[in-house]
Amino acid sequence: MSETRKLAAILVSDVAGYSRLAGADEDRTLARLRSLRSDLIDPIISVHRGRVVKRTGDGSIVEFRSVVDAVRCAIEVQSGMVERNMGLPPEKLIEFRVGIHLGDVVEESDGDLMGDGVNIAARLENIAKPGAICLSEQAYWQVKGRLDLAVTDLGPIELKNIAEPIRVYSLLVGVPTQAKPAEPVTPAAPTPQKRRFGLAPLAAALAALLIVIAGGAWWLLNANRPAIVAAKTPAEAAPLSIVVLPFANLSGDPG
Repeated sequence: MSETRKLAAILVSDVAGYSRLAGADEDRTLARLRSLRSDLIDPIISVHRGRVVKRTGDGSIVEFRSVVDAVRCAIEVQSGMVERNMGLPPEKLIEFRVGIHLGDVVEESDGDLMGDGVNIAARLENIAKPGAICLSEQAYWQVKGRLDLAVTDLGPIELKNIAEPIRVYSLLVGVPTQAKPAEPVTPAAPTPQKRRFGLAPLAAALAALLIVIAGGAWWLLNANRPAIVAAKTPAEAAPLSIVVLPFANLSGDPG
């Protein structure tokens, strides 16, 4: 039996509280689950180029070519479930838990997948809250810049039958990420050259202002000063005189 090792994005999901739902109304629960798979889940998996490896009762193991496709698929499914559950009482809600991991897997000749890549994804699904998506650190780093959902860092967690703790991140559909406040911009200190050239216009403006102020003060002083007219007294005036000169007859006519 031949096998192939490869790196793959693995998504594992199941229904939270499925045993309780089936115990209350098994036929109706199964009918709803089949309807969800045919109308919602399988079409979304196909759009994001996923391959259903196997069904595990109420759950599924799905392989994707990239973590981005796997996470987008999970978000769309969880968003669709929010709409499908709207108006239903809490005891009748069908909510999925999802775990996604990027890791090494072994593909059997029949297409089945095995290995730590699958095991870790399954353990992540076990600790996910209903309606949430848990990502391993390896998967999270592939999509951290593409998410617009609130992300909770759960820190390193010891998962059952996994040798080393795995850092886990939880996504909750319907809770948008909070925008980071803009950091205040501190103006850079001017260089000596900038300070020198920056003070020249200021000095020129101050000099012009002083000139205007001085001119205005001079005008005000002269405008309010009484006009002084130097009038000469009669004694100081030049004496008047009459000069009589003899007439000279230039025409030759004695008359």
